[in-house]
Amino acid sequence: MSYHIYRYTMVVIGCLITASAINLFYIPNMLLSGGITGLGFLIYYLTGLPIGMMNIVLNIPLFYLAWKYMDKEYFFGSLASMTFLSLAIDALHFLTAYTPDVPEKMLSCITGGVMYGIGMGIVYRVGGGTGGMDIVGGIINKYYSISQGTTNFIFNIFIMFCGTIAFGIEAVLYTMLTFFIVFKVTNSFASGFDYKKNIIIISEHYEEIASGIIKIVGRGVTYLYGEGAYTHQQRKVLFVVAKLTQVARIRQIVRKKDPGAFMIITEASDVFGRGFTSAPSGKHKQKKIFALINHYEEEGK
Repeated sequence: MSYHIYRYTMVVIGCLITASAINLFYIPNMLLSGGITGLGFLIYYLTGLPIGMMNIVLNIPLFYLAWKYMDKEYFFGSLASMTFLSLAIDALHFLTAYTPDVPEKMLSCITGGVMYGIGMGIVYRVGGGTGGMDIVGGIINKYYSISQGTTNFIFNIFIMFCGTIAFGIEAVLYTMLTFFIVFKVTNSFASGFDYKKNIIIISEHYEEIASGIIKIVGRGVTYLYGEGAYTHQQRKVLFVVAKLTQVARIRQIVRKKDPGAFMIITEASDVFGRGFTSAPSGKHKQKKIFALINHYEEEGK
């Protein structure tokens, strides 16, 4: 129960932030949005009909399809998010009168895109959705193996084409800028900012390197078993997940023990478990880093 309260509270907060961005920055600057909401923007600019109301009307047939073909939990979660976002857009329409007086339109686009992305990122992070083209994309992906991203991209191209005809190329170019910003910010908030690194190390001195990482850096190490495709030589591969601030020290340990080691470092945006999202038990607590470094270097002499 507490999780559902938290989830819907975050959905409400995210929708309020997004609705504020739409009324403070999107509408006054004649910007468009993607998906079904973007179609609502077009109708609003051409007829004056409320964006939120049109968003609900346009989503009715899509949610009928979602009820028939998709998971019921997704249906109810997305329905709640879409409905509240639509109501918030219309309820906060008065904010258009308080649009910041920014002489450079690009700054408004950037700020609006960041706010919009933050709001949607919060919604997506707790498993919410806003229906629309996500429903169409999900159904097409389920039955025809065409990715949701492809479906959304094609529909957004249609929105941009209509926007170009109705309002000219300038509005569409500014909208494309906000699209990019929203995409980057949404992904950051949805996956989290606390980035980690996946590190894979292949070396003949794997035991010494693993010992150094455990003792000095305080990170766990996993042995993966690999085999060379050409030599068919079997060897242990080290796998480590480390914080960004620990990567340099791990690289230093590897280079000291084996300058010829093969090392791959990649992004890991969401990591769960002991040492990252849960406190380690008493016997696993780190000792003071400088004492460990001195002890380890003494052993290596």
